[in-house]
Amino acid sequence: MPTLRRRRLGGTLRQYRKDAGLSLEAAARSMGWPESKLSRIETANARMLPKDIAPLLKQYGVTDEEVIAALAALAKDAGKQGWWQGFGDVVGANYKDYLSLESDADKIHVYAPNLIPGLLQTGPYAREIIAATAITRTPEEVIALAEVRKTRQAILTNPTRSGGPLTYWAVIHEAVLHQSFASNGNLMVQQLQHLLDMADSPNITIQVMPLGATPHPGMLGLFEVVRFPQPWPTVVNLENIRGGYFVEGTDDVKVFETAFDHVIAAALTPEISRETIKDTMQKIMEERKDK
Repeated sequence: MPTLRRRRLGGTLRQYRKDAGLSLEAAARSMGWPESKLSRIETANARMLPKDIAPLLKQYGVTDEEVIAALAALAKDAGKQGWWQGFGDVVGANYKDYLSLESDADKIHVYAPNLIPGLLQTGPYAREIIAATAITRTPEEVIALAEVRKTRQAILTNPTRSGGPLTYWAVIHEAVLHQSFASNGNLMVQQLQHLLDMADSPNITIQVMPLGATPHPGMLGLFEVVRFPQPWPTVVNLENIRGGYFVEGTDDVKVFETAFDHVIAAALTPEISRETIKDTMQKIMEERKDK
């Protein structure tokens, strides 16, 4: 199956060709290629050589050096498999696609009304949440998926990552801070402390949506706005009990970008959010002490 990077490259080249008003036959002829070769590149069934990116884009009237460099880099990496391939079939096809998007992103904005977002979860919290939500998974698969989640989190701190650590903005509902776990009474205290620690990072912003918040678009559920360097368009990830799916297209994505603006406006400021997390953690600790 073609990688997501190869599919994104092929789709982008196809769009540039159409924007230039060229047929598949005419574009291929301008490169001295058979029509079938360009067709297979656009449908992600053939490799595009990085050296051919600039000449092809020139036929389409695209001369922006940043665009050319970005597409050439994607062509170079299009066939590479991500680190998650080592987990085999435990990671489903949709999840693999999301991990590929996440690894290429430079910014992610997420509203999480029912759980701590995956990139901010501790190991014990992740295992409990995955066990409770991935109801068809075996105990061994739950452990493996928790390890995948832990490995993902490196993008928040890895200074050698292309473009530097991911810029991450999470809005978490206040009710999530009060989750309890019968197997580990200290689990939520550890998780809340982890949120405070992560919020100290300059690339991470955490806001709390208060219980008494005014109505806002996030009331309809979790969503993630995944942004990339130019020329790649923004993608929105939506999740349900069967996994995630993507929203693409400028108009549809713009709705979610605007929705996130409304969400952060309804949430507590990062400073007040930090105090709210601290206060909640303290209350949990005092309640456990009294038991």
